[in-house]
Amino acid sequence: MLFKYRFLPIFILFVLFFTVVQCNKDFIVVGDEILGVSAIKTNQELIPVFTFQEHLEKVQTNGLSLVQLGVINHPVFGHSEADFTTQLSISDSPIFGVYSQSLEEDEDNDNILIIPENEKVQEVYLEIPFFNNTNDRDADGVIDILDSDPDDPQSNSDGDELTDLVETNAGLNPLSSDSDNDGILDHDDDDNATYDNENKVYEIDSIYGNREATFNLKVQELNYYLNSLDPSMNFETAQAYYSNQDFLAEGFGGETLFDGNVSLSFDELRFNYAQDDPETADVDETTQVETRLTPRLRIPLNSTFFQERLIDMEGAPELANLGNFQAYLKGIIVHADGFSDDLYMLLDIGNAAIKINYIYDKYNKQGTEDDITDDTIDQIPTTFSIGMNGIRVNHLKNEAFDTAILERIASSKLGEPSDKVFVKSGQFHGKVRLFTPEANSNDNTLLNNLRNQSWLINEANLVFYLDQNSLTSDDALVAPRLYLYKYNSGNPVIDYNNDLTTPVASGSTQAKRIFSGILERDENNRPYRYKFRITNHISQILRKDSLNVDLGVVVTGNIGDATLKKGFIDDANVIDYPAAAVLNPLGTVLIGSNTGVENEDKKVKLELLYTAF
Repeated sequence: MLFKYRFLPIFILFVLFFTVVQCNKDFIVVGDEILGVSAIKTNQELIPVFTFQEHLEKVQTNGLSLVQLGVINHPVFGHSEADFTTQLSISDSPIFGVYSQSLEEDEDNDNILIIPENEKVQEVYLEIPFFNNTNDRDADGVIDILDSDPDDPQSNSDGDELTDLVETNAGLNPLSSDSDNDGILDHDDDDNATYDNENKVYEIDSIYGNREATFNLKVQELNYYLNSLDPSMNFETAQAYYSNQDFLAEGFGGETLFDGNVSLSFDELRFNYAQDDPETADVDETTQVETRLTPRLRIPLNSTFFQERLIDMEGAPELANLGNFQAYLKGIIVHADGFSDDLYMLLDIGNAAIKINYIYDKYNKQGTEDDITDDTIDQIPTTFSIGMNGIRVNHLKNEAFDTAILERIASSKLGEPSDKVFVKSGQFHGKVRLFTPEANSNDNTLLNNLRNQSWLINEANLVFYLDQNSLTSDDALVAPRLYLYKYNSGNPVIDYNNDLTTPVASGSTQAKRIFSGILERDENNRPYRYKFRITNHISQILRKDSLNVDLGVVVTGNIGDATLKKGFIDDANVIDYPAAAVLNPLGTVLIGSNTGVENEDKKVKLELLYTAF
């Protein structure tokens, strides 16, 4: 950390101590019996930072961990909408029913059990789960958002005489004082057998806007083959797909599989057994839950399409392998419009599927192998699933944003630092330059002066303040976290890599809390600032171990994801862009470096906390 030593022995005595305290603002002086207290000084220095505004015309959106669907309007960032296209996937040569089509059609086969199975589709559903948060820090069976005290397993969220943990362990509902709803409170009730303790309550996240809004959803067959390899590169590199690719508008929509009005439900989906088991006369299984599904979009699709294009094709070359299948049934386009209000969804496409419920004929010998008089042909219900693990492309459209943003983009292209930085997922981002406003400048006067100081850098913080005048009464669209990285390469700064702090709860976004970028709020609970601790990054620059490279600042939807996509500023300027910066519709407006006197105290700053010798 010490970039110039005038007294090498001093360094040897103190390096271990200052390595430990580099993250501590309360410095402790040690060794004054050797040097004297007056030999050590602690101080703070504010170093110039210069910000520039940039904009992406398009960004690569295939290979993301989720898909976006919906519309949302923002007073600054304008109108945003999203739909998506996805390939479908099946196993090689799937068998419907019990026996392959070749066995069913084999006239020389004398096995009485092998009959034409006559598979017939009953219903088809497109199922795309919502993301849900099941964080339960105290493991008492109540998710944190519904827990009266999420850190105390002895809390009592329903206000009866039993703690959450006791009720959970007893198979009761810790969120209801009368689990079976029979009028007798749980602590006095000796019989709660009618309460099903497997039922779950979910906290759905990643839904923005009005959750009660209705909209029209259209699902169509895709008539465009999504190639995994780039034909323009002689099929030697992976094909990239971008946010401006609208397959529906380009005329690649085929047969309509669904077109209707939709509203969301966030309840657990429960399905009872379809048939009663005759061997359990005292139990009617049709009143009991067989399957539970997390909350999701569940859209009915055209049964005839899947009967003809899939089930009836059993044994055909088109289903022989995944490549043949995706060339034959190329995928689906999912498009939404006609929203009654803003509604924007992040959907768990990795666990999505098309579920085909069908019946088939099965020969039943009734357990009497030598007697065929009681044999029957039964219709058996079953399900076949089509996955969505192939190429997925999000079409993202942004328009009607504040024209002042364009003015700042134009000024930044001319090298003029920006007074504000507009940061929005997949669209606007900031470029940050330390020590000098000029790119590749030969004027390193400030940097050289810093390198000539006998300073030990204990902490370096890059601090961005929000433009609170840009906030609306509803700050739900303010990005809860930003990400700072090396602009030219797209790689993380060393402090990101060195920060091994993990989330305080499963699924939490609070990993890398030392490096941070987490939204902070002021005393009035208004969004206030973001701070990045980049001590090691700055120390390496001052020691001349690293170049003083530009930094990029973007929204992030997953702080643990440092993978990269291609972003186009224009046709001539392509950058490596963090993939996690494309994962939500959120944004923020930051006070930049070229601000007026009214925001002088909130302009972006680099704080150096150091010890001087």
